[in-house]
Formats: sequence, C-alpha cells, structure tokens
Amino acid sequence: DPEWDKPEGQVMDGIIYGGRDSDTNAPVREAYSWEHGVCTMGAMLESETTSATIGAEGVRKWNVMSNMDFLSMSVGRYIQNNLDFAKDIERPNVFGTNYFLKKDGQYTNGKLDKSIWVKWMELRAHGEVDAIDAAYGMIPKYEDLAKLFKQVLDEDYSKEDYAFQFRVNIPELLAKLGRMEEIYSTKVTDTPEVMKAEMKAQRERLEALKAAKGEYVCPFDLD
Repeated sequence: DPEWDKPEGQVMDGIIYGGRDSDTNAPVREAYSWEHGVCTMGAMLESETTSATIGAEGVRKWNVMSNMDFLSMSVGRYIQNNLDFAKDIERPNVFGTNYFLKKDGQYTNGKLDKSIWVKWMELRAHGEVDAIDAAYGMIPKYEDLAKLFKQVLDEDYSKEDYAFQFRVNIPELLAKLGRMEEIYSTKVTDTPEVMKAEMKAQRERLEALKAAKGEYVCPFDLD
C-alpha cells in the first residue's frame, strides 16, 4: 500500500475495544461519544478466561483496554490520558465487540461473522447506515446486517439469530456495571470524574429501559 509510510499519518475512522463474555454484550455496538467509548468500552473491558489461558476457564477478568500488563502509570491517569488525547482532534468512532456470546453452551458467532461486524463498523464510521439505541450503545439494524451477510458471506441471517445476539441483557449489564463501580471506587484511587459520570449515566439508561421494557429487551422492541 503506497499509503503505508505516509509521513502525515493515516486517517483513523474507528477504534475497537474487544472483550470476551458469554452472556452480556452484543457482538458489536457503537459508543455514543469518545468519552462513553473510552470509559464504558475500554476502561470497563472484561474478558472471560478460555482453555488457552492459565487457571480456571470462564472467569471474568477486568483488563483496561486489554493493556493492564503494560501500564506504566496509574489506571486513573491512563484513562484520563485517553480522554485528553482526543480533545483537539476529529474524533474517531468507538466500538465494542464480543465474539464469544453463547446460547445453550454454543457460540452464536461463526468465525467469519467478524467480517460482518467490521463491515458494519465501517459503514457507521462513514455515516452510511442508521443504528438503534440500546441504552449501553448503538446496535445494528436487522436489515443492514441481513444485507451484509448476503453480500459478504452469501448467507442468510435470521431474525431469530439477530434477536438473541442483540438482545439487551439488562441484569448482566447492570451486574457488570456494579463490578466496575466497585473497582473504580475502591481499587482505583484516581478515577476521573468523567468515568464516574459515564457509569452513572449508563446505569440510569439501563434502569429506565428495564422499567419500560423489562429485564431482557428484544432489539425489535427498541424505539
């Protein structure tokens, strides 16, 4: 690629934070803002241990931006640096991914499905498709994913798969938020105020959706 060594740098349209969980997050979602993405997708990132890791399998581990082993400063300062980084630039979209969602013990994502989630992120970064507010981020519309599955993989994408994969699992999302609130109020002594505000706002959105629609909300039922 002739652009590879471009001295001026490269245009970056999106940043992806990817965790592993079997029961909480949708395969892909978009943050409301840079602050929301850094705080609730990057700083709240958890991953379940797998058979490829040391220790028990299926244990959730908090790992800020998948970078905890390499931090040379406090967690709070690291998050604040990430927040400050985008103050004077055109901010890229922020996305969260989870390729490890399970149903009845089986993964709901095929290995090649990642290409669909990435294609959707590209479309969102360029403003080419709409999205649905799921109270913890913006999720894809069914018709856009069905079109991408057919175009890219020549596969049909069922409404049943979409309804499960992008269901808003409010009890699990609130439980995760509770774990993060505990960590950032006890283990992290320099938690940025923006982080606290984003967690508070996320809890309020999820509680409001729960009151209106119930604990598990089908994406087809979102306004």
